Amino acid sequence: MSNAAAESKRARTRGRGEAVGPRAAASPAHGATVAFIVERLREDILAARIAPGSRLVESDLTARFAVSRGPVREALRRLAADGLIDHWPNRGALVRRLSAREISEFFQIRVEMESLAARLAAESDDVDARGSFAAAIRPILADGPRRLPDYLCENAAFHEALMALAGNRQLRDLAMRLHLPLIMAQVADILTPDVLEASVREHRAIAAAILKRDAQGAANLMRAHLERAAALALKPRAAGENGMEQRQGSR
Repeated sequence: MSNAAAESKRARTRGRGEAVGPRAAASPAHGATVAFIVERLREDILAARIAPGSRLVESDLTARFAVSRGPVREALRRLAADGLIDHWPNRGALVRRLSAREISEFFQIRVEMESLAARLAAESDDVDARGSFAAAIRPILADGPRRLPDYLCENAAFHEALMALAGNRQLRDLAMRLHLPLIMAQVADILTPDVLEASVREHRAIAAAILKRDAQGAANLMRAHLERAAALALKPRAAGENGMEQRQGSR
């Protein structure tokens, strides 16, 4: 089994019905704050340590973070507002599972926005910002295979650095609402070593175009990168959902 597949399998196993994992030991000894709980759960969801569809049990979370139910409920409310979980009073909370249609629609918007961001980043004349971008993307230049958790962090950092260099705050805020990290966590099962390697190569090509101030080239490369990612993410999910609809229709 590949490293990526093994990581994905372990993540799905850890996510079945409870919010536990490596981050549990990071809780403050005398009770966590709401912000701390939100950040730990956010990290677990986006790193696929808690699988899509997993139930977040209040009693488990109060034990994990050494708090009463009040801070846990507030943390769940904030995660629901961010679109990371579905939370219903008296029914519980589930890690949000994106449908094929939702992923497709998010990617359609994201392609246009990040292509624009890549063009703006390449056109930027801010010397300090360009230096910060070059520093932030150093991980994508490292050789060697990627472990899935490391890649997810590297991918998020690359896209965040690109948005920062683009310098358009409204564009950056809008892009943050499109759940790219959540999408990446939910497609972790298809992120094989070959897929990760191809993505890293594409990140390098986009970064090189930006650093060369090739605005159109950077925009075109970003568009191709995200369109390939969308097709990869949607293929198994669309097939699975179509199969489910056919089974339901035959009943």
